[in-house]
Parts: sequence; structure tokens; C-alpha cells
Amino acid sequence: MPYFVILINRFHLATEINNMAGADEQKENTDSLLADIQKRITDAFDIFDNENNKTVDVREVGTIIRSLGCCPSETELHDMLAEIEEEEPTGYIRFEKFLPMMTKVLMERRYKPLPEDQLLKAFQVLDHDNKGHLTQEDLAKYMSEDGEPFQQEEMEEMLSAAVDPEKGCILYKEYVSRMTIEEV
Repeated sequence: MPYFVILINRFHLATEINNMAGADEQKENTDSLLADIQKRITDAFDIFDNENNKTVDVREVGTIIRSLGCCPSETELHDMLAEIEEEEPTGYIRFEKFLPMMTKVLMERRYKPLPEDQLLKAFQVLDHDNKGHLTQEDLAKYMSEDGEPFQQEEMEEMLSAAVDPEKGCILYKEYVSRMTIEEV
């Protein structure tokens, strides 16, 4: 009987050691992931920190967030800005406020873009005649009149990227595959 008790104790000890090693490895992986995310955030922020004073124009924050693979709606973006803006808005966002908010967003995998098949279905709904393409005019109309309207600058930027220069229309299957972000 004592031999059996010793085996059980050794088993429990080995299990605890494995659990502790696994926890240490998991903590290392989490720390490494956190460091990687914070480096990506810092690099993206620094691109728009034109005066190297750890601030960016509030109008650039959406671009920074989207460059990090997040696709919040305009309402969600405004909520994020409200969270990190100064009590007396200055028109600038400070890095020390942006970093923790954005780290949390990325760690929680919030605002992930839609998968390619869902984006394709959305374009297909707009293509009433199943032509495989949309005209610039039709897409501009949808973007400005339906749902959450795009600002003129955003619309022009998207259309310049979406329109096939040879055909003068949006070949949405090709466009969707170009705009889909591969998850890392």
C-alpha cells in the first residue's frame, strides 16, 4: 500500500510540475504576444506622429486603428476616441492613452474584419443583375445614401482603390480578395 501512495504522490507532483511548466510557457507566450502587439501599435502610431512628440492628429486615429487590422464602424471609432481624448479636446491623441486602449482592443480581437465570403455576398446583394461588377456611380450611391454614409474623402479613397482602371468599374470579386486581411 505505501508503494501505491508514493506512486500517487509522484503522479500529483509530476502533474503539478507539468502544469507549472505549461503556465510558465503560456505566460511567456502571452508576454511575447503582448510585446509584439505593443510594438505594432507603437510603429503604426509613430508613422503619424509627425512632430515626434507622442501625439497624433485625432483625424488620423481611424487610419492607425484600421492599419492594425481592426474595422470599427464610425460609431465605434467615435466611442474609442471619446475614451482616449482629453477632457478638453485638443485635436490630438496622446500615445500614453492610445496604447492601453488599443492593446486591449487587439488582445480581445475586437473589430475584426468580415471574412472574404461575407464581403463577397454583400457586393453580390448590390449587384442586382449578377454582372460580377458594379459601376462607380452605383457604389458611390450606396456608400452615401444607405446605412452609415461614407465621408466624401473616404468614398473617393475607396473608389480609387476599387475601380479597375482598364474596365472603369468595380470587379468586386477581385477587389474583395485584395481587401481581405489575412489573420496572423
